Amino acid sequence: MGTFRAWVVDKAEAGQCLSFRDFDEADLMDGDVTVRVTHSTLNYKDGLALTGRSPVVRRFPMIPGVDLAGIVESSEHPGYRPGDAVVLTGWGVGETHLGAYAEKARVRGDWLVPLPEGLTPAQAMAVGTAGYTAMLALMALEHHGIRPEAGPAVVTGASGGVGSVAVALLAAAGWQVIASSGRMQEAEYLRSLGAAEVIDRATLSGPAKPLAKERWAAGIDAVGSTTLANLLSMTRADGAVAACGLAQGMDLPASVAPFILRGVSLLGINSVTTPGPKRREAWARLARDLDLGRLAAMTTTVGLAEVGGLAEAILAGEIRGRTVVEIS
Repeated sequence: MGTFRAWVVDKAEAGQCLSFRDFDEADLMDGDVTVRVTHSTLNYKDGLALTGRSPVVRRFPMIPGVDLAGIVESSEHPGYRPGDAVVLTGWGVGETHLGAYAEKARVRGDWLVPLPEGLTPAQAMAVGTAGYTAMLALMALEHHGIRPEAGPAVVTGASGGVGSVAVALLAAAGWQVIASSGRMQEAEYLRSLGAAEVIDRATLSGPAKPLAKERWAAGIDAVGSTTLANLLSMTRADGAVAACGLAQGMDLPASVAPFILRGVSLLGINSVTTPGPKRREAWARLARDLDLGRLAAMTTTVGLAEVGGLAEAILAGEIRGRTVVEIS
């Protein structure tokens, strides 16, 4: 046993405090697989955990970071052996179980997925929970029976992590994509990912009408609150919106009118405890369907020591696309 570098959230009188320090391997939590972490990423939830802006961290001390890619060092799990390349997203890692912003992690093998063929560890973390959630949203729309010929698909928070991957995935699947963003200076970036049209998020931020003019057949929403209410009011008859985020808020000031007068469906996306078979299917689809050139265009790489300084920026919506954290 030894020590390794990690970001650690500790309990403080005013809430919590964050430090980048040595962590004793003997203090890792129970698990049947120990992973040498090579890459992680920065998600909106990570920003909340690092800053304490929301009570994401529910155990102290906590190593934040909800996503990791790495190499198995030791395993008592029948599915994994030393040397295996693995990916982990969700399952309370970085919230209730020591997480990914560290050189080592000990986790349950049932939480892991083998690194998908065709993706490097860095590319897998460029996808991360954000991209994986976007794929689950696309799969939900497909399962509901919505197809590109039904009409356009709208993506909110399009410049962010979930939104950027959602735009690329929908475009690759043949959808005409309408991207909503609060940063219209990113319009060319969004078009480079496949958006056919870019609209200002302000057009979706005001109080929602019970029913508004029909604009899209499908949507992937990473924002919630009034934005989601507006999306629903503008969705075409028998359309559907997959909801996976709450950047604007957890409330939903909407009317039942879209549901009972147009047959619109609201599809909830839970990426944290997705069962293993569906999780592997989503990762296989990502490896197969996501344009790696577009993935690279939306990705920035930083070192582990830089993570703490980026938390406020992602919460403020100042980070474009995906951020990969190179651990060592």
